[in-house]
Amino acid sequence: MDKLTQDFYARDTLVVARELLGKHLIRVIDGVPTALRITETEAYIGRVDKACHAYNYKRTKRTETLFAPPGTAYIYLIYGMYHCLNFVTEAENEPAAVLLRAGEAVSESDERIMSVRRFHCTPAEMSFYQRKNFLNGPGKLCKALSLTKEQNGLSLLGDALYVVDVGERPKSIHVSKRIGIDYAEEAVDFPWRFYL
Repeated sequence: MDKLTQDFYARDTLVVARELLGKHLIRVIDGVPTALRITETEAYIGRVDKACHAYNYKRTKRTETLFAPPGTAYIYLIYGMYHCLNFVTEAENEPAAVLLRAGEAVSESDERIMSVRRFHCTPAEMSFYQRKNFLNGPGKLCKALSLTKEQNGLSLLGDALYVVDVGERPKSIHVSKRIGIDYAEEAVDFPWRFYL
């Protein structure tokens, strides 16, 4: 299993968004790794995309991380309660990123760790609703991996949060419009959501 390098992220955002599918996101806390298989992503490209926080190169305290080197974690809060994890892509100072929308636990031990973080119970104690909605949203994914704005700006090239290529090459990738960006005018229709 090879950790993704900066060269992986320093490419076209749409390519990175597709190629992240099937890869494993690793979160290490106190020396204990938790692994999640990435199953859904969305691309955001500031130079053309009204759904991107840094559309038209808008720099604010919140968006500054989008201008960081490729392979940086951009984590922000939505609705005052949910964190969203993005991977900065393309060249430094070119605001673009891939939002991680969903995933699934790689092993039973990963599932156990994440279910305690999400619901304060074991997988066996989860309700049908909890199991169905375990990791199918960006905020749920962040809670399961204990990611908050504290990790905003973290390098994906380090040892606390990173992605590994386990050799999976998805045979079929679904493409659709992105979710929850009704305000984004023509960008609403960009087919920039990718999922397994």
